Amino acid sequence: MSSMFRSSADLFAELNRMQSLLDQVFPATGSSIRSGSRAGFPVLNVGTTPTTIEIQAMAPGLDLDKLEITVDRGLLVIAGERKSALPPAAERTSVYANERFTGPFRRVVSLPEDADAGRVEANYRDGVLRISVAKRESSLPRRIEVN
Repeated sequence: MSSMFRSSADLFAELNRMQSLLDQVFPATGSSIRSGSRAGFPVLNVGTTPTTIEIQAMAPGLDLDKLEITVDRGLLVIAGERKSALPPAAERTSVYANERFTGPFRRVVSLPEDADAGRVEANYRDGVLRISVAKRESSLPRRIEVN
């Protein structure tokens, strides 16, 4: 007679089986239910001020020599690589969980029409990459004098 209640081991085995099926259909979902998608690194916040478009990328542990930011045809591309902080495999280290993204990444942000691709500034501090794209002067509100 089967029980309505299964052991937690059975439940986790079933969840892992479902995750394997999802990985086959959607390869970018990651290697476990807890893991994030590789397409989601770095995590981005995008907003505007009256004069700029502001992008913040949460990306601790980047090597700035491997970071590349480009703007072309209205697309801002953030690409680079984050190396693993784990010891080399030769040291026989057992890893129970590894949820930190490592490897090459690429994020693309579609900029609005009023973005000025010639006026982009970027800085990296405390694991946050801040990119500021100025808006075109012609798109900013201006006061018209009446004669």
